[in-house]
Amino acid sequence: MATKARPPRGPKRPAVICEEIKDWIVAQNLKPGDRLPQEKALIERFRASKGTMREALRSLEAQGLVTTRTGPRGGVFVAALEESRAMELLGNYFFFRQPSIADIYTVRCQLEPELAASLVGRLGEADYRRLEETMRVYDHPAETVGEEYRQRMAELDFHAVLAALSPNPVLGFMCGFLQNLLRDLTVCRRIYDRPNPELREKGLSYQMRLIEALKAGDAESVRSIMYRHMLSAWRYMEACEAEMRTDFLRLKK
Repeated sequence: MATKARPPRGPKRPAVICEEIKDWIVAQNLKPGDRLPQEKALIERFRASKGTMREALRSLEAQGLVTTRTGPRGGVFVAALEESRAMELLGNYFFFRQPSIADIYTVRCQLEPELAASLVGRLGEADYRRLEETMRVYDHPAETVGEEYRQRMAELDFHAVLAALSPNPVLGFMCGFLQNLLRDLTVCRRIYDRPNPELREKGLSYQMRLIEALKAGDAESVRSIMYRHMLSAWRYMEACEAEMRTDFLRLKK
């Protein structure tokens, strides 16, 4: 006789309460810094036991959506999950399945040109100053290996500024996340440690032309310049990776 399949289990009670509290926060139009009702009131409102409510609040705190403060003015307060924290949590997904340079640049070549083009007509003088100040970190040859590494990070910072200025928060977040993956990828850190003055000059040239096209309001040129910039960086990074792999195999012999 065939065994009757068990129906799938639904979410546990604390998870249900957690989602209900989220919906309630939205419905009440609460903002970061606003205090939630006292525990007793929450228990009554959501018809939960003390243990279930505390577990739900711990889950919300782990998600970065509430924070708990102690003392006379303490309590549970609505919090905004910081972008850096969100990227860190998302990055953990790739901890045991690290993407390749090709994986990252395949997506960057699609997204970053559109990100740059979306900024046409939206940037003010303060935004351009912010970009140009970032470029000053690497507008001259590095004198030490440490300075060159900082310059490479500043080149990524240039793209992070563009992402932060994006009118599309999803596009901006995804581009910023890809840039963080490059910062964290072991092979990329090794590549960034390698001196290469020509790379700095080439990247600076692309970025200067990009700013000129942005100021001119030429979306197609902006898109084209950024695409070629990403493609050039991709080729360089993969060439370095192949060279490092060859050197490693040579040393093993």
